[in-house]
Amino acid sequence: MLLKVGELAKRSGLTVRTLHHYDAIGLLTPSARADNGYRLYNRDDIARLHQIQALRGFGLTLADIGAYLAQPDRPLADLIAQQIAMLDEQIDKAARLRARLQELHVMLLHGKEPELADWLNTLELMTMFDRYFSKEELDRLPMYRQTQTQSAKWTELVAQVRALMDAGVPPADERPRELADRWMTLLARDTNNDPRMLAKLNQMHDNEPSMQASIGISPALRDYVIRASGESKLAIYERYLSPEEFRFVRDNYGERAMEWPQLMADARDAIDEGATPDSPQGRALAQRWMELFRSYAGDDPATHAKIRHALQNEPELMKGSWADETLLGFMREAVRGLAA
Repeated sequence: MLLKVGELAKRSGLTVRTLHHYDAIGLLTPSARADNGYRLYNRDDIARLHQIQALRGFGLTLADIGAYLAQPDRPLADLIAQQIAMLDEQIDKAARLRARLQELHVMLLHGKEPELADWLNTLELMTMFDRYFSKEELDRLPMYRQTQTQSAKWTELVAQVRALMDAGVPPADERPRELADRWMTLLARDTNNDPRMLAKLNQMHDNEPSMQASIGISPALRDYVIRASGESKLAIYERYLSPEEFRFVRDNYGERAMEWPQLMADARDAIDEGATPDSPQGRALAQRWMELFRSYAGDDPATHAKIRHALQNEPELMKGSWADETLLGFMREAVRGLAA
């Protein structure tokens, strides 16, 4: 079957001018011509046009497309598979956008007029999440799929914490400690209790001032919550340590708290990759783990033993830590191997 240039333009959605340009630059030269000089495109020409349009969809220039097509052994099946994957990603993003817009639509139907900021924040936050998380990660991130009701819980909690911080209530007070406990519980739930999700969320928060503004969580507010959460744990450690030991722990506890999520994320990745505690990867993780542990526990093995005893006997100390028994078991073995 042979198609004239006008027929091919109509059926492909391109213009005759575009097809003439492709011919002029040698990108798509028709295989035949009629007696009257009309360009005639056969099956192979149309397959090549499909490749050209697919590569344009990937953002390649015409010059780059020409160079790619000039390569030998370029399987068309692989190119179509790439195009399918790209379309799947676009469909997924469109579906997520539809879900967000549906929430705003429900607000309108119930007589709640969304502010312009609601619309902009929805779109802006979606774009930010897409930059930091893969599609597979977003599928495992409840925070990304949360409903308007779940978002409202965060909005209320953030406002309550900010009110205490602005009023000068110290983190050791019972009120911010209770709110910090709720905060960590919600955060663990909304990150699927996965330290890798938490580490990426922290990275996004640190790098995106507009995110901090849109969700109302400034670095100072986050630090206030971390210190309040730490105060609850310090109250437990105090029962296990001497006054001198406790003074050192209090002075240093939380100073490097933001480094723990990434370390646990790396440990979780190592476990999933099949690394063993005695592998070079396991030993490197154990060294980082002990460095952070000593930063607040000091160098005395007796103090270390007391803190470990507290961790074994007090479940509250592990609450909101993003460390499950699999991860802790791996690190215990890695640390023991390092000491040996």
